[in-house]
Amino acid sequence: MEIKCGNGSEKEMSYRCVQCGFSVTTLYIQYSPGNIRLMKCGNCKAVADEYIECELMILVIDLILHKIRAYRHLFYNRFSRGTLDNEVLLWKLSLGFLILDAYQMLAVCTSQDERSLPASFASFLGLCGKVLMGVFFGNLMFLGIILFATRRFLNAKIGDSRWKHILLSILVSSYFKIFVIAMMVWEFPSSAVFIIKMFVVSSNALALLVITDDHMIRCIWICFAAHAMKFLVTQGLGAYRKLVLW
Repeated sequence: MEIKCGNGSEKEMSYRCVQCGFSVTTLYIQYSPGNIRLMKCGNCKAVADEYIECELMILVIDLILHKIRAYRHLFYNRFSRGTLDNEVLLWKLSLGFLILDAYQMLAVCTSQDERSLPASFASFLGLCGKVLMGVFFGNLMFLGIILFATRRFLNAKIGDSRWKHILLSILVSSYFKIFVIAMMVWEFPSSAVFIIKMFVVSSNALALLVITDDHMIRCIWICFAAHAMKFLVTQGLGAYRKLVLW
């Protein structure tokens, strides 16, 4: 009988029990293809990770419901070391994040006349410049506050692989931004964007909590401050542009 320890070959990777967050060496034992036995946590004595046998849709639903065990499974047990070091994945996620952010800014920080078909090529370039500048400087400030506050207030060491892990968790936990795509098809009030933003803030805070193992209230304040500063920067750039043009 061949026995394989699932996910236990990468010793440098720390796997977690999704129930209590305790470190575990292996998540399951595979006796044969399709025949596995889930391991129990040595701390809480519960199954370390039941999501291994669950469908992907169940994981997605639990992520939307903000269940912390789903976030632990995603960031510690689902993502391998190769995934964390995959810079191509980070670039793809960053690009999608910025594109959704650009449309979100287009919906919130511009008027209905500006979002309509531009009257001239110059006005089109002006609108693109406003959105791109807001997205660039806003996210630069956002990530800067996240990384600085994580190191300063959560006592997390930001190494080369650690900052990638934090960046990946922020990008993935911003999955609520995908609902902005629906605004391209159906008309929604601008307040819908703020509702999506609140879900993104709460999801980012929960992801930061899972990554740093710190207090929830600190993670909430850090994410709220980062998003608030990002909003102020984009609004300030829009006001400055109008003042200069005037």
